[in-house]
Amino acid sequence: MKLITQTVLLTGLAAVTGVAQQVIPLPSGVSSKASTASYPERQYFSKAWKTEVVANVTKPSLTVYQPLPWTANGTAAVICPGGGFMALSINSEGIDVAEWLAARGVTAFVLKYRLAHTGEDATAEFQQMWKDKEKFREMLAGTVPLSIGDGLEAVAYVREHASDWKVSPEKVGIVGFSAGGTVAAAAALRYSPESRPAFAAPIYAAASILKDRPVPADAPPLFLAAAQDDQLGLAGDSVALYEKWTAAHKPAELHMYTKGGHGFGMRKQGLPSDEWIERFWDWMQMDGMGKK
Repeated sequence: MKLITQTVLLTGLAAVTGVAQQVIPLPSGVSSKASTASYPERQYFSKAWKTEVVANVTKPSLTVYQPLPWTANGTAAVICPGGGFMALSINSEGIDVAEWLAARGVTAFVLKYRLAHTGEDATAEFQQMWKDKEKFREMLAGTVPLSIGDGLEAVAYVREHASDWKVSPEKVGIVGFSAGGTVAAAAALRYSPESRPAFAAPIYAAASILKDRPVPADAPPLFLAAAQDDQLGLAGDSVALYEKWTAAHKPAELHMYTKGGHGFGMRKQGLPSDEWIERFWDWMQMDGMGKK
């Protein structure tokens, strides 16, 4: 009877691994400019993207996904969902990633960073705006620095409060997808001593805006993944980031899949790109970030 009780208890605990336990408003500090914008944040199912999204973020926050205490390895990861700086693909590029990592001992923080102000359907607006790249860039000119600032602030905050979650401040990294990948790549290029990530993983990042930024002397290791058939034409951005890191003699690993499209995240498509997160975990293990 005692054995059955223990088994039920362990099963119940395993079932809650990765459940969000805390939402933390992210302060605007040295890494992030303050914003006076204030309008209601929205979460809804996007028919255009066929997934749950968050839009109109004006107050950045971190949602914490903690591993079971006996599995925690001291590593933390800030997760930055993508969405063209107009929305956040909150599940497959956020919560699903956080839960997967938490199940393996990583304390994960899903970042809602500030976005452009949009109307009824941010994803439909993005698809329309993307057709005119120049207008798209002009619209986001004031938003992208805020989003990047939030990414840096998130890393700095988790490092500063690392003891609250029993993680090492020297093992706090950042993972991002598409626009969130831009945030992650920028964090690996523009950090201060307080906001330096231990590792960065820009996944199908839009990184051309960072091309003129030099690689720091103590740049963190980089993990990259993308698909050659990326519908937004961003595969070359990952190649450019890889070449930038290796030219600076810094560690980098690139996985370029033939198929997968843009925005594959944690979605299962029956393709090799489905396994990118397994390769990321292999890389973290090799770098000592997946071990206690």
